[in-house]
Amino acid sequence: MTTLPLNPALGDLPVYQPGRPIDEVARELGLPVGQVIKLASNENPLGPSPRALEAMGRALAQLHLYPDGSAFYLKARLAAQLGVTPEHLILGNGSNEIIEFIGHALMRPGAEVVVSQYCFAIYPIIARMMGARVVTVPSVKLGHDLPAMARAVSPATTVMFVANPNNPTGTLSSPDEVRALVASVPPHVLLVMDEAYVEFLETPLDLVGEVREGARPNLLLMRTFSKIHGLAGLRLGYGIASPSLIAVLEKVRQPFNINALVQAGALAALEDTAHVERTRANNREGLAYYERELAALGYPLVPSAANFFLVRVGNGQRVFTELQKRGIITRPMAGYQLPEYLRISVGTPAENRRCVEALREVLAKAG
Repeated sequence: MTTLPLNPALGDLPVYQPGRPIDEVARELGLPVGQVIKLASNENPLGPSPRALEAMGRALAQLHLYPDGSAFYLKARLAAQLGVTPEHLILGNGSNEIIEFIGHALMRPGAEVVVSQYCFAIYPIIARMMGARVVTVPSVKLGHDLPAMARAVSPATTVMFVANPNNPTGTLSSPDEVRALVASVPPHVLLVMDEAYVEFLETPLDLVGEVREGARPNLLLMRTFSKIHGLAGLRLGYGIASPSLIAVLEKVRQPFNINALVQAGALAALEDTAHVERTRANNREGLAYYERELAALGYPLVPSAANFFLVRVGNGQRVFTELQKRGIITRPMAGYQLPEYLRISVGTPAENRRCVEALREVLAKAG
């Protein structure tokens, strides 16, 4: 046991538990790696864009050089796509690092951070790490109660996090409620809209205009290359906000946080609209398949607007364990206070069929 004078906030701070890696499960269960599929972490089952892979291959010869610390070309391409300036953007080692930037800039002992019940686990972890108090607003039907979240704001509130679609529940707040929330959050509170799954929506609410026009200097949008672009292993997220806020967040960003391969791969991925469309189509068909098959089994899934869904299976840990024995990694939800649920990511058609067949077997035994 260490006798070092540790930050007291770390005493009871939980450690984030990600979905289990394929190699780890294969080793543990003595299964061939090729027989294990992962439907646990909302990754893109189609993999990265072929263009991204080619671009990263070309970049390998320059790995003895430091990357462009400002990611000039990537920011310029993103800005052009979004209709903003590069000064509206900050890049992070995954969206998690953007959340950490926000923590350094706006969270401290005595501050309050408003989140929803069943929110992404990293929000309260970062808040508590910074010594802030987490105010958790009860959910409604596993989704955000945005009016209640607005009412939870106090003079001590500095940040509010809203994921839309939400992880881990897949629920989507209505455009009218989101607009009302954006309009109601007072100027001293940063509203962080986490849009990690926004590209899976057919008709997403466009909040970038609120940032572009300077109407909401206390609004920050978070997006990622991990989901629709299939680059989770590279770790790249980005924030969209007013240049004045971005300038503050840049003060806590470490130099060279976005490496050269990430920049090359992401820049090429932005050009591959065909890969994005194939991913959307695969996800749309996969969700419909699961909805139909699980309803037939008597286990309707929670309607999802993302690339994953929740299903109430009774004992989530047991079903997770049984599926894992069959080489299928999913995500039990006890850590999110949803022990009866399992979260399953949409895979390829073959992976989805295999998962449903295994669920049919496991759930029949439960009955």
